[in-house]
Amino acid sequence: MKRTIVLLAGAAVLVIAGQAGAKDWTEVVIGTEGAYPPWNSTNASGELVGAEMDLAAELCARMNVTCKIIAQDWDGIIPALQNGKYDAIMAGMSITPERMEAINFSRGYFNDPARIAVLKGSDLEGLETIERLTLEDIDADEQATLDKLKEALAGKTIGAQIATIHANFIEQFLTDVDIRAYQTQDELNLDLQAGRIDAAVADNQAFKDFMETAEGADIVFTGPAMSGGVFGKGVGVGLRKEDSDLLDLFNQAINEATADGTVTRISIDWFGTDMSM
Repeated sequence: MKRTIVLLAGAAVLVIAGQAGAKDWTEVVIGTEGAYPPWNSTNASGELVGAEMDLAAELCARMNVTCKIIAQDWDGIIPALQNGKYDAIMAGMSITPERMEAINFSRGYFNDPARIAVLKGSDLEGLETIERLTLEDIDADEQATLDKLKEALAGKTIGAQIATIHANFIEQFLTDVDIRAYQTQDELNLDLQAGRIDAAVADNQAFKDFMETAEGADIVFTGPAMSGGVFGKGVGVGLRKEDSDLLDLFNQAINEATADGTVTRISIDWFGTDMSM
C-alpha cells in the first residue's frame, strides 16, 4: 500500500491508496481532529499520525477503497460530516445516544476510560474513591464516589475540551464547579500544567501521553477510572445516517481487523495496552 502526505490550505491531508471498488464506494474521505494524541495528531512535518491513522489505513485496505484523511476542528466535526465535507469520522469519538440521534456509528474499535487529572501537591490529589466508576445502574458505592467528587471539586475550576463527553460529565454530575472549555486537548493540558485550572477531565490515554513529556511530569490522576453512561460505549467510526452501505463496509473491516489481532497490535503500539473491543 502506498501512503502520501500533502498539505492543502493549511490542513494536513493523508491519502491512503488501496484497491478500488467495494460496492459504489471507490473513495472514502475521513475527517479527524489531528490534535488528540496518541489517537490522532499532526507531527512536525504536517503528517497526520496516531492510532486511528494506522487503523484507518488497515480498514481502507480491507474495504478495497482509496481513503483520504483530512483535519477538522473538533467542535465542527459532526456538522461537517452531515454537510458532506467527508464521509466518515475517526477522531476518538465515543458512541453515545446523543450523537446517535444525529449520525450512525460503526461497532467500537477502542475503549478508554475517562480520568480526572490534577497537579502534584494539589489538595485534590489522592482522592480516596473506588477504582472504577460505571455510570450505568449506579450502585451505592458508585453514588458515594460521585458525591465525594462533587464535594471535593465544588468551587473549583475544571477544564474539558469543548463538545465532548467529558464536558457533558462535568455539566451533569459536577454542578457546583466553574467549567472552562478548550478547543484542543493541548490547550487543556497546558492550562492544567500551568495551574490555571484546578483539574481536568479527558480520556486516560490523552492524559498519559502528556504525562510522559517533560511539561506533563507534574500531572497525576485522582479519583476513579470512569466509563458508561454519559461516557458512551467505546470509540467508533461516525457516519451519515443515509450511508448504511458504508456502515456495513466499516463494520466488516473492523470485525476482521479485531479478529486477526490487528486492532490489538495498533492499540499496543500507540497506547501501550490493549484497548480493542
